[in-house]
Amino acid sequence: MSEQDISESPDIRFVGVSKWFGDVVAVDKIDLSVERGAFFSFLGPSGCGKTTSLRLIAGFDQPTEGDVFISGTSVVGIPSHKRPVNMVFQNYALFPHMNVADNIAYGLRQRNPKPPKQEIAKRVDETLELVRLSGFGKRKSWELSGGQQQRVALARALINHPTVLLLDEPLAALDRKLRREMQMELQTLQREVGITFILVTHDQEEALTMSDRIAVMDQGTILQVGPPREIYERPGSRKVASFIGQMNLLEGIVTGVEKEFIRVDTPMFKSIEMSRRESAIRHGDEVTVAIRPESLTLSTEPQEGAMAVALRHSSYYGESTYCVVGPRASKGDVTVSMRNYGGFEVTGDELWLSWRQEDFVLLEA
Repeated sequence: MSEQDISESPDIRFVGVSKWFGDVVAVDKIDLSVERGAFFSFLGPSGCGKTTSLRLIAGFDQPTEGDVFISGTSVVGIPSHKRPVNMVFQNYALFPHMNVADNIAYGLRQRNPKPPKQEIAKRVDETLELVRLSGFGKRKSWELSGGQQQRVALARALINHPTVLLLDEPLAALDRKLRREMQMELQTLQREVGITFILVTHDQEEALTMSDRIAVMDQGTILQVGPPREIYERPGSRKVASFIGQMNLLEGIVTGVEKEFIRVDTPMFKSIEMSRRESAIRHGDEVTVAIRPESLTLSTEPQEGAMAVALRHSSYYGESTYCVVGPRASKGDVTVSMRNYGGFEVTGDELWLSWRQEDFVLLEA
């Protein structure tokens, strides 16, 4: 491969990658590309294969089948310390007997030849400034807060100027408020350094907030890859729709098939018209359609085209109230998310449910 081909290659590429641990298939025939300079996330429940995928990039594990490329070069068989990647672990893995500066400089001092002391000191200072910890170099790691320790771990990984930075659930140990602050800081940092970040997380909000693209994984396979908005608003399967946020899943029957659209009837909603995804779909087929709780609207007054519903249950969540509603005289219900502003309050026995046709999604499987 020429230098030009390598420069234009994605930073990470999996080609038919599988990883077996005995009889357990951790990763199953994955094909994937991560473009240069992206903030990419592997998202899924425990045991889905996301951490194994990260370890295959890092070199801590080798694929049973397939090939892994970094910047256009196969790295199968190459040990982790010879790959142009660095990793930030969930527990940060800082050395308690070292101060912050020595922790950050550790990787540079392991190089052969080792850079001069003046260069190491300069790069440590530059990296401390990058992660907003200037003046913290002489402190011990155990004297820092959780958020500060996380920044030191980031600085230690970034000082070596890796092609790819791997993040193994780096915010899991932080409380909710600090985790949100660090999400924004990581986004800002990634844009400043301009290198590829690859995050492993089971936190849907974290992946949606931080990523350019997300790979949703389950049982060793990738269910869907795409930008956060596409993953959330247009999930490609029932599994993705169920895993990402809250979703109303409705069983229906296809009552009409056009060139670009289909119509579906469900027990609650009739003649839902949606874009056609599956070319083989036919009149009378059983399908699943989905709609997000926040795409439905409740009102205490009748609205044009609205459905009269009864309140079955409500839960107050501060900024939102989740209401389970359904037709008074029949079975079936949906969850509606209503923002708690403008004085709206769920009261009374009769409410009116409204929706937009375009917010319904046909799920392929």
